[in-house]
Amino acid sequence: MTALRVTVWDETSGEGAPAIFAHNIFTWGNDEAYGFAAQRSLADRYRLLLVDRRGYGRSPDTARSDFDTDADDLVDLLTQQDAGAHLVGHGNGGLAAMLAAGRRPDLVRSLTLIQPAAFSAAADHPVVEAMFHRVRDSAGVPDSVTPEQYLRASTEGLGMAMPEPTPQRLRSVATSMRERPVWEATVPLKPLQAAPWPTLVICGTWQDAPEMYRTYAGEPLIACAEAVADATGGRLLRVDGYYPHTQQPAVVNAALRELWG
Repeated sequence: MTALRVTVWDETSGEGAPAIFAHNIFTWGNDEAYGFAAQRSLADRYRLLLVDRRGYGRSPDTARSDFDTDADDLVDLLTQQDAGAHLVGHGNGGLAAMLAAGRRPDLVRSLTLIQPAAFSAAADHPVVEAMFHRVRDSAGVPDSVTPEQYLRASTEGLGMAMPEPTPQRLRSVATSMRERPVWEATVPLKPLQAAPWPTLVICGTWQDAPEMYRTYAGEPLIACAEAVADATGGRLLRVDGYYPHTQQPAVVNAALRELWG
């Protein structure tokens, strides 16, 4: 097995229940811009395990990031905990968390999905259908495009500020550029619905997001969050903004404490 980088934040001397976090694209576990740095205060009562997915952060390189492989990695990490763990995933990491939870529900204490990229759950929704048409008609990323150009187009091109293009950031962007498309995944809704543990789905309202970003990303992700919460019987929490755990960490952290408690 590839030795993944896992950042551990723990102020409980190992006594706190473990919580595993799986990040989205362009980032890594403890990244302040897009990762879970704002959740560090939860380490006062819980043992936080922040995974760098393959090709991201300080984990080893991969020829192609793949949600099935990420799910297997999360299952491996779950099996290393004495009595399973709480599982948190954002975006593509949310998809991997759903797959892992569906494969080994006996190892999960709770499941939190922050805007999961679970498009098969809402495949019939008009905004998701429109997204599928866009990606099917797309020629993909040309080989001539550099990670910095791609990062700029994906942020400034959609009306957002571009984070500093550090080597670590650009490595994560390069991995994202060749990541297996998440719309190829079929999410396991029935096992999650039947699971005995609680599910929390967190979704931004997107009302202040740049228009293009809201149209191309926000509306499909909202549809997915609503569909997943409905299909699994989970609680749907709507949070102002479009990056819930970084823009509204107090709200998200309070919801996690309530769920884990």
